Amino acid sequence: MRPAHPTEQLVGMDHYVSAADGVGGRLRQRDDHFRVRELERFATEPLSASTDAYPHLVFRATLSGWDTNDFATRLSDALGISRERVNWAGTKDKYAVTTQLFSVYGADPDDLPDVSGAEIEVLGRAGRSIEFGDLAGNAFELVVSEPESPENAAAITDELAAFGGLEGGDADDESSTSVGVPNFFGQQRFGSRRPITHKVGLEIVRGDWEGAVLAYLSNPFESEPDATQEARQFVFDELCEGDDRDWHAALERFPSGLRYERSLLHGLAECDGEPGPVDFRKTLERLPSNLQRLFVHAAQSYAFNLMLSRRLERGLPFEKPVAGDVVCFSDTDAPEGLELPDIDREQRVDERRVRSVTRHCERGRAFVTAPLVGTETELADGEQGEIEREVLAELDLEPADFDLPGEFHSTGTRRAILVRTGLEYDLEPLTLSFSLPKGSYATVLLREYLKVDPVDLG
Repeated sequence: MRPAHPTEQLVGMDHYVSAADGVGGRLRQRDDHFRVRELERFATEPLSASTDAYPHLVFRATLSGWDTNDFATRLSDALGISRERVNWAGTKDKYAVTTQLFSVYGADPDDLPDVSGAEIEVLGRAGRSIEFGDLAGNAFELVVSEPESPENAAAITDELAAFGGLEGGDADDESSTSVGVPNFFGQQRFGSRRPITHKVGLEIVRGDWEGAVLAYLSNPFESEPDATQEARQFVFDELCEGDDRDWHAALERFPSGLRYERSLLHGLAECDGEPGPVDFRKTLERLPSNLQRLFVHAAQSYAFNLMLSRRLERGLPFEKPVAGDVVCFSDTDAPEGLELPDIDREQRVDERRVRSVTRHCERGRAFVTAPLVGTETELADGEQGEIEREVLAELDLEPADFDLPGEFHSTGTRRAILVRTGLEYDLEPLTLSFSLPKGSYATVLLREYLKVDPVDLG
């Protein structure tokens, strides 16, 4: 174990579990250096099936240079239909080559347009649209550009295999083994270049609506353009304190491209007098609903990451339970070779059950969990329970705090603390291939190999 990059520590990832030096380099030098293919579990009927019973056309698209949302908009515009009639299971990044499923309500194969950067394979028809639950996971094939020490991949792989309770590979140029890493939420959850969404979320959950707005508007980072940094610094210097604050002056300083920040400032500038708590909350509610949810989810994710870091520091295992842990069992419908937790099937592990549950964990049938805290969260017992309570106390949070209005409300859930995968790598060029369950981040595995600034992880 060794200290993580300072930017990762800002979001609760305090350590690398592998002590070996990284390979260096960076990701996404080219789109085809980052390939992602969905692991599907969605059944279709033949194209000849009745369109009355099966009105959704299902196809697989391989996209290059397309964000999923942008491709869906391009598709709906070409078909002359509402964007709401296009559905998919997981949103993918623009700077990659991605293969994923789509469904379109009321379309025929001949209706599908030719789209530059998209290869479309029609699969059949379905009686319902594709949903998030239809995504089991993703398979990755990633090239590391300009690695400084690619030979370090062997030692890192062996350490990650040991961490996951698995056997390591050898030091050949071509290696295949199974590895495990803490199931952290990756940097993207919090903002790759400006990791502040959890700060906003923490203020929301504490009921400080003003603090949430100001956290979003201020907090400049060096990775931002100079004009943006100056605008945020103005908010920090002039608006974070005091009763006579000039929201119009701040609005004039924010570049036009920062539309969410400008929307918040418009709302505050329109207030009759100095804004109060209700005004700040209503201002936040001007933002898209998915962004409102993201703030709270980021706060939950930050607390989760801290809990995993503390478990590492205590030397507690990730691959098997200790007394007091809460485990979940595997999803029996997962694609072959993919360990997929089913968070709806939980069990609290007392002293009598540790040995039997350990056997389930060793076989990939059960997973130790930690909470994404919400109103219905029940904390663990034993040492893990101590960790969970310690982190929440430090953050001044408790489950009842998540009883919030509208999109900010969260009942919480649990999440596996370890993610394991089979991994293959080649050294020339340095290429890593692996699969992860839905909700797990490729960068959380890759950070162990590269050990670089998170910006270089894409």
